[in-house]
Formats: sequence, structure tokens, C-alpha cells
Amino acid sequence: MFGDDEARGPRPLPARRALVDDVYDAVLGLLMDRVIEPGARVNIDAVARDLDVSPTPVREALTRLESEGLVVKRALKGYVAASLLDTAGLRDLYDMRELLEPEAARRASLHLDDATTAELGESVAQMRAASAPDEDESFRNYRRFIDEDLHFHHLIAESAQSPLLAEAIVRLRAHMHLYRLNFRHDFEDDTVREHESILEALRGDDPEAAAAAMRTHIERSYERLGPALTQRDED
Repeated sequence: MFGDDEARGPRPLPARRALVDDVYDAVLGLLMDRVIEPGARVNIDAVARDLDVSPTPVREALTRLESEGLVVKRALKGYVAASLLDTAGLRDLYDMRELLEPEAARRASLHLDDATTAELGESVAQMRAASAPDEDESFRNYRRFIDEDLHFHHLIAESAQSPLLAEAIVRLRAHMHLYRLNFRHDFEDDTVREHESILEALRGDDPEAAAAAMRTHIERSYERLGPALTQRDED
């Protein structure tokens, strides 16, 4: 992924930033794909070897991930991947989503351009395609589906033209993404239909309808996901 010239020696600042961003994306992928399991220690030297970089950008990536709540720094143990949400944590996450994401949809409806609207439409189409039954590639399609779900919500957050609001939503969605990767269940068709309703409201330039469609989606998403975690806790 990274050559020796990128991993060591002085380099211009833009290249340094690019390296750190690449390492952050790579470590985030290890967490999301459960190569590093929830609750497991992150071996900085091993990750650095796997990515062919020095430990420094790995530490910088972990510092960023710690600020996002995806890893925790513990005395004498170093960085540990965050544990999965419990029932109370999931409820709290959804409460925050209900506060933030309808407002982001409302604001986004006032600022969407044609290119972003088309990208949202393509995301919904990709989700619809990924939700089609395919036993041979079921997990790959599932991963593609939830990646598009993440992309859809991030586009709306970024279109709200409020960097602080977008940052807060992106952090929440990272936890949502991790949870869904670990608790697969049948929700795809309902999610696609709700995204279509959000997109229709956004296309109609109706801020309140966009906020209402997003709120309904979040409420129904919790109704689908909550029982899965409750069952896990009972088991």
C-alpha cells in the first residue's frame, strides 16, 4: 500500500498529510472489517509492518480514532478497539441521531446541487442492487449495502453546510456502521424505501418534509436494530 519512500525520510507537508490520511483509512478499515476485533488490543508495530509504514502515522491515526470513540487508550495496554454498543449505548446513539440528522436533512434540502442529488440517487440505486438475493456473494453485497448507507447519510450531512453538524453525524455513523457489520439481519428493503422517501423530499425542495422523512427513517431503524442487541444481551 505504501512504498519505502513514503514511510521514511523527510517529505513535503502535503505528502505527509496524504500518508496520515491513508493510514487512518486503513486502520479504520481494519476495525470495521473486524480484522481487529472489538475489545482487542491494537498492536501498533504489527499494523505498521502490515501497512509498510513507520509506527508514527499509525499512532497519529489511532489518536484520531480515539477522538471518534472507535479506540480507547488504556494504561499499560495501549490502544484497544472499542467494544460494541450495549442496549443503553445504542439508545443513546439513536437519540443523538434523532436530534442531528433531521436538522441536517432540513438544511441540506436548501443547498443540494444537481451533482449531489444525482449522487444520492445513485447511492439508493446501488443499495437496491446490493439488496437483491445472491447467496454466492451475500456478505460482499451486505458490506456494499451498508457502505452505501453510510455514504448516503454522509452526503446529506456534508450538504447541510455546517461543518460541526457534519462532523458530529459522521462520528455517530461510524459507530452505527460498526454495529451493523456485527449484527446482520433483514432490513435492506425497508432501508432502501426510507432512503427513497428522504431523497424524494430533498428533490422536492421541502425542508420540513426532508426532516420528517429522516426522522421516520431513524425511528424505524431503531425499531429494527434494537431487538437484535436486546437478544444478544439476553443470550
